[in-house]
Amino acid sequence: MATEKPRFYIFHGTDEFRMSQTVNKMRAEMRDIDSAGLNLSEFDGSDTNAPEVLGAVSAFPFLADRRLVIVRGMLTYITRKGAGETGKKQVQRLLDDIPVLPEWARLVFVEPRSLPGNSKLLKLAQSDPFGYEKEFTAPRNPTQWLMRQAKSDHETVLEPAAAQALASVVSGDLRRADNELSKLAAYANGDPITEDMVALLTPYTPETRIWDMIDAMAAGRGDRAMTMLHNVLDEPGEDPFRVWALVVRQFRLMLLAKEYLDGGGSTATLADAMGMRAFQVKKLPGQVSRFQLEDLEMIYRKLLEYDKNIKTGKMNIVLALDTLVATVA
Repeated sequence: MATEKPRFYIFHGTDEFRMSQTVNKMRAEMRDIDSAGLNLSEFDGSDTNAPEVLGAVSAFPFLADRRLVIVRGMLTYITRKGAGETGKKQVQRLLDDIPVLPEWARLVFVEPRSLPGNSKLLKLAQSDPFGYEKEFTAPRNPTQWLMRQAKSDHETVLEPAAAQALASVVSGDLRRADNELSKLAAYANGDPITEDMVALLTPYTPETRIWDMIDAMAAGRGDRAMTMLHNVLDEPGEDPFRVWALVVRQFRLMLLAKEYLDGGGSTATLADAMGMRAFQVKKLPGQVSRFQLEDLEMIYRKLLEYDKNIKTGKMNIVLALDTLVATVA
């Protein structure tokens, strides 16, 4: 005997992209049996009420075996601080009527944040035989997620180094990551997506590009470092002096971090020692490990020398940047 489908669902969490993918799949399956959309309804949860939603999903379907109702943000709205007695009545109405929904009902609540564990409606979805609950949170390993996404949704291979580079750029924004994958897959045209393709096509923030450029310099990859530098400089409206300031600042932070860590300091206390927030120094230990302290001291002296020459008109700022990359790499 086939297992019956859930009649109500709660999707909640901060990963809007993967939550939308799941809802879109349900919507597409509904359209396969109801191309006219006569049995599909969608509601804004802040602009509707429980009786209206329950009435819509309980109505007998027209020329189909189910009725799909998608409600966005309702549970968050009716349980918010300040919802008062009205909100409590809405919650109770849902608790009373959801367990007796007809077999054709497919009621989907889509919530933009994770619901608390003590939510009565969440507990109902977890315990009721016709309920289903799933929390969508950011993947623990963005690199692995990107590689799987490239293969499953874009039918291409994303090389590990390319996945790491892309993960550093999109900073957990999975929707943007998927858009970038689509563009990269089209460019690769059946070939694996490489790190160089990511560097060429992905709109890094200047700060991220500078970070990756320094990594390339440390690895002795002068051509890649030079390409990344000029990708930043070629951005419309980008100021070479701002790029120079970012480079100087990054090497100064690296020098300070290297001195602290080589002197016996801990990565756990690095942020406090440098007077910065933890997320601001998160990648510094890995980056400074690629340099000797003497190398960073030499680079910083060169930066001071070049900076003086720039300010006195003895050196063009772009030439200074090119010379720095060539010297270090």
